[in-house]
Amino acid sequence: MRTYGANVTPSPSTTTEVGREILKNHPGTTGSLGCAISEAVEAATKQDGYRYVLGSVLNQVLLHQSVIGLETKTALDKYGIEPDIIIGCAGGGSNLGGLIAPFMREKLRGEKDYRIIAVEPASCPSLTRGKYAYDFCDTGMVTPLQKMYTLGSNFIPSANHAGGLRYHGMSSTLSQLYDDGYLEATSVEQTDVFKAAKYFAQVEGILPAPESSHAIRVAIDEALKCKETGEEKTIVFGLTGTGYFDMVAYEKFNNGEMSDYIPTDEELEASFAQLPQVEEL
Repeated sequence: MRTYGANVTPSPSTTTEVGREILKNHPGTTGSLGCAISEAVEAATKQDGYRYVLGSVLNQVLLHQSVIGLETKTALDKYGIEPDIIIGCAGGGSNLGGLIAPFMREKLRGEKDYRIIAVEPASCPSLTRGKYAYDFCDTGMVTPLQKMYTLGSNFIPSANHAGGLRYHGMSSTLSQLYDDGYLEATSVEQTDVFKAAKYFAQVEGILPAPESSHAIRVAIDEALKCKETGEEKTIVFGLTGTGYFDMVAYEKFNNGEMSDYIPTDEELEASFAQLPQVEEL
């Protein structure tokens, strides 16, 4: 971005009021998407002519990203391929939501019964260990409340190398689908994700993004289950980016310097205790 003339301020920063407050409450934090959203909203609202639109959690983003799923389904239909399992990485939800949109439409209508799996990092497990509640979309609590699976807007994930998945909540649409049982969720640890990424790169010649590699990890696991049982299943997963922006992460993995972190129940309970108190009618 700087090469093309942009100024880049890493978040959380000392250039905004909310950034300074986050650093005061979480000294030395590496931040999260929730922190960056808070600062971006403040920067936009305090400068004339600027606007800010949330980029992952809200419905308009999932609808925009549905072009991924539409293209995927068109390609599968062209060759007469019907998937049994559809897998996507899940942080805020736009990646997974975009991929599964046309398939979920058929599932909701009762026309097909795809098995859909959301894969999230074990360090930030909003679906698998979060609460279904109203919460802020950002750490600074300046955005509207959304009902979603959340770890609490005050929860700041550990420094996971899949930066796009370091978010405390999940899209309200995907949260509703998960709560209603239309999709599954699982979490995977960082080192296992990079093992899958390295294997994929060696086999396919494509260095995958850490975010996408969460889906690759579970796709491999599901394929191995089929190998054990002798079942034949068609597995579709979303490969939505390359890892060439993540060379430092791959270097740490290959040097044996990468570690896993899973939040304790006590840490999550402390964050849940700060959720907004909302009475539903």
